[in-house]
Amino acid sequence: MKKIIALTIIATFVLTGCNTVAGIGKDVQKAGQAVQGASGH
Repeated sequence: MKKIIALTIIATFVLTGCNTVAGIGKDVQKAGQAVQGASGH
């Protein structure tokens, strides 16, 4: 029973981590586009 709970918690952290990394990637991409727009490229 404890193994199932532990695996569920680990899976939740892994999935949340992936979503967070994807969110950061989108933010960085938007920032890069803003810089390109400001530089006229």
